[in-house]
Amino acid sequence: MSKLGRRKFLVYGSTGLAASMLLKSCASTDTSTSGTDGSSNGGSDADGIKVGILHSLSGTMAISETTVVDAELLAIDEINAAGGVLGKQIIPIKEDGASDWPTFAEKATKLIDRDKVVTVFGCWTSASRKAVLPVFESKKHMLWYPVQYEGQECSNNIFYTGAAPNQQIEPAVDWLLENKGKDFFLVGSDYVFPRTANTIIKSQLAAKGGKTVGEDYIPLGDTEVTPIITKLKAALPKGGVIFNSLNGDSNVAFFKQMQGAGLNPDKYPVMSVSIAEEEVRQIGSQYLKGHYASWNYYQTVESPENDTFVKAFKAKYGEDRVTNDPMEAAYIMVYLWKQAVEAAGTTDLEAVRKAAVGQKLAAPGGLVTMQPNHHISKTVRIGEVRDDGLFDIVWATDGPLDPIPWNQYVAETKGYACDWSDPEKGGKYKT
Repeated sequence: MSKLGRRKFLVYGSTGLAASMLLKSCASTDTSTSGTDGSSNGGSDADGIKVGILHSLSGTMAISETTVVDAELLAIDEINAAGGVLGKQIIPIKEDGASDWPTFAEKATKLIDRDKVVTVFGCWTSASRKAVLPVFESKKHMLWYPVQYEGQECSNNIFYTGAAPNQQIEPAVDWLLENKGKDFFLVGSDYVFPRTANTIIKSQLAAKGGKTVGEDYIPLGDTEVTPIITKLKAALPKGGVIFNSLNGDSNVAFFKQMQGAGLNPDKYPVMSVSIAEEEVRQIGSQYLKGHYASWNYYQTVESPENDTFVKAFKAKYGEDRVTNDPMEAAYIMVYLWKQAVEAAGTTDLEAVRKAAVGQKLAAPGGLVTMQPNHHISKTVRIGEVRDDGLFDIVWATDGPLDPIPWNQYVAETKGYACDWSDPEKGGKYKT
């Protein structure tokens, strides 16, 4: 299958951590994706339990998605070293979505039908998630999705371990209104997540007394940001807030040109929702120092669980590597799945689906709980970029915040909720 170019890609929508978490990791249990025979009992056989890992290992999204694969494999190695799941080793089968949404759907089908995996850990962009959703829905299978997203979705076949908008975007807007100003310029890559996020932000600003003074998008991966800088200066001549949902290479050009144009964080603070430690490392902290990001986890979170996670990750992948929010969400979703399988006593999909709800984990970012809407409660944090490329946490909620998939600022979804523990409610019901 031919791969979509970047512009076409955007058009289509672009428990503890194991009671005895080991700081060393065993040899990778990754298996070849060719010639893998599926077992008749749903991927669980005498040799182990097969799970799918479906992320972009090539193409424009590989820079971000390969890091979550690393986190997932770390969790699998730790679990296997501690005895596995139900006494069996986990066998990961990796597939490359290749930053191409039809390929994601094709590979998801292959993992389920041919490899007979018991679950899939995968996707990053909402475009890839939307592409595989019909596959998991039609086959009543199970996807664990680790990245913050725009909400407005609640599937019985997906467990979401990244933030819903009320656990990232909305708190960031509230903090900015209180601390940085009321005039907002919205910048984003032109695909479903930024556009939906900005719809939410505009509705929230209207309700809270803020003002959207401008909004602009560029194709995913485009580095021609001069027109955005020009519009920013015209719309905010005396300074103001910039809410940034650009992804990929666009951020490199954006922050360099922001600095070159004299739009510094003292008067033009940027709040990003897709830039974490890995992206700061690649862009350069000298261009991002003093700007902000909203996440649930940072490498600088102070907790015993995070100390253990960071040490284990660096021991496996190198001292120069950093951890970030999507990696933590990917890491903990493997543990949450493990706990659900052990609670169910089987890898049967329906049994695991039911057992997953209510699972708790002392995660690196704090206590998380899987809710009946298949999203997790989690702490929200705002960080400021510092010289070393890590984040000083400048604000945080007092504890975990429950997820709200259907947005309460957007008129079309106001008053709706999701509860898969009640068949009469399901994915969307009026409260």
